[in-house]
Amino acid sequence: MKKFLLLVVASLFVTGAFAQDWSVGARAGSGFQAVGQYSLNQKNYVEARFGLNLVPGAAADLTGLYNWRLVQWDWTPEAGTWFLDAGVGASVGGAKQYAYFGATGMARFGFKFRKVPISLSIDYSPVIGLDFVYGLGGGADYNGTEAGYAPVETRAAANKRTYVGFHEAGLWNSGITFTYTF
Repeated sequence: MKKFLLLVVASLFVTGAFAQDWSVGARAGSGFQAVGQYSLNQKNYVEARFGLNLVPGAAADLTGLYNWRLVQWDWTPEAGTWFLDAGVGASVGGAKQYAYFGATGMARFGFKFRKVPISLSIDYSPVIGLDFVYGLGGGADYNGTEAGYAPVETRAAANKRTYVGFHEAGLWNSGITFTYTF
């Protein structure tokens, strides 16, 4: 997994070296993600994140967002510009017996340095969607018979259960993002 993430980050850097309006970086918070951003114009940009989500457990995560630059403030003109962005998109992820997908929102507050092409921001990106957990155990092989336990050959079938529910962990998705703009 580490080699794959390194390959993704290196690919973003190489692609950005030959293109304008690209930003690449990293995001840490509910997990660790490589971030790629492409400016469509002065008001809008798209963002892709790929990495490892640690909540509720280690799972691969892919997020795509369409973002709007809402406000820029020149509070510290010598150092840089403060900004507020918002966006919408989708997230999908999963691990061995777990998957989730959902709609994603994003609110970001940050600072873009004037003398170097670096920005630092904090964001809240809730994912509202569904969890899928499959192959769950069925409660110590209990099948509701009078003896309480199924014969050995039916235990495996009784223990393969699927759970579908609200992706509650997605409501706590926040992070700190560092990007370099080409």
